[in-house]
Amino acid sequence: MIMESWKTRGYADEPVPEGIDIRAEIRRMCKEKNAVVMAHYYTEGVIQDIADFVGDSLALAQKAAETTADIIVMCGVHFMGETSKILCPDKKVLVPDLNATCSLAESCPAEAFADFVKAHPDHTVVSYVNTTAATKAVTDVVVTSSNARQIVESFPKDEKIIFGPDQNLGNYINSITGRKMLLWNGACHVHEKFSLEKILQLKAEHPKAKILVHPECKGPVVKVADKVGSTAALLRYSIEDEATEFIVATESGILHKMQQSAPQKTFIPAPPDDSTCACNECNYMKLITMEKLYNCLKYEWPEIEVEQSIIEKAVRPIKRMLEISSKLGI
Repeated sequence: MIMESWKTRGYADEPVPEGIDIRAEIRRMCKEKNAVVMAHYYTEGVIQDIADFVGDSLALAQKAAETTADIIVMCGVHFMGETSKILCPDKKVLVPDLNATCSLAESCPAEAFADFVKAHPDHTVVSYVNTTAATKAVTDVVVTSSNARQIVESFPKDEKIIFGPDQNLGNYINSITGRKMLLWNGACHVHEKFSLEKILQLKAEHPKAKILVHPECKGPVVKVADKVGSTAALLRYSIEDEATEFIVATESGILHKMQQSAPQKTFIPAPPDDSTCACNECNYMKLITMEKLYNCLKYEWPEIEVEQSIIEKAVRPIKRMLEISSKLGI
């Protein structure tokens, strides 16, 4: 579902005044308004470079929970802004374009998921962070790809668990933990599209390259990986491992930080099935631009709004995640 476009107010496409140093103005407004800019690894490199903090979903949630800023500008997709608002209901949370939704979150409509949960009343509900606030509201604990395995393993082995919405991540967690979680049939349009054939072809062309794979990818792609992990885990591995070439099967925005962190190494984006594309991008993440970030700070809009009744229900599973993660040292 596409959110109501903020272009209706004319702000998104308002040109930045000629002669303005957009980077300097963004930093000036942040200082003036006590605003913090947070960005996900999948956004454009220029957005990551201007941000106060860059991270994956877990790190962004942790940072939002502890910030002293009055305004949080979340450069990422809509559910990330919602997560910040749930954790910080008294702060103003902005997302530069409300059309930056998430295919995975949209694959799990809250009402349908609630019906699924009601049909299995004896199950603990574990939801991936890539869900709407309303879906989190019918969840017992939220997880990210960074902590999903550890949190699932924190439950008794005979615990009956519903896992949603990412079926690929759920299958992966089942395979490495021996669990038999009941899975919702959702998926990310980016990670679903990686081509095993093309990855193996790249491997043949670069035999010394290691294959890095996000667990949202399909099982056959996961099986050929040298490292399976969250965005942050793949970044750490690429820095610390002795290999000098990597084939990266996750959203290509992470290559910016990988290249910055290890400039002497080569990072090759794994291609999708679509033969016209050289890499796999999230078109929603790419909606966040410097111009929209500038106008978002200038007008303090569009603002994320979450109903108080939803906040009260959704904050519990998020806080439970943060508490378990802290206890486990994740």
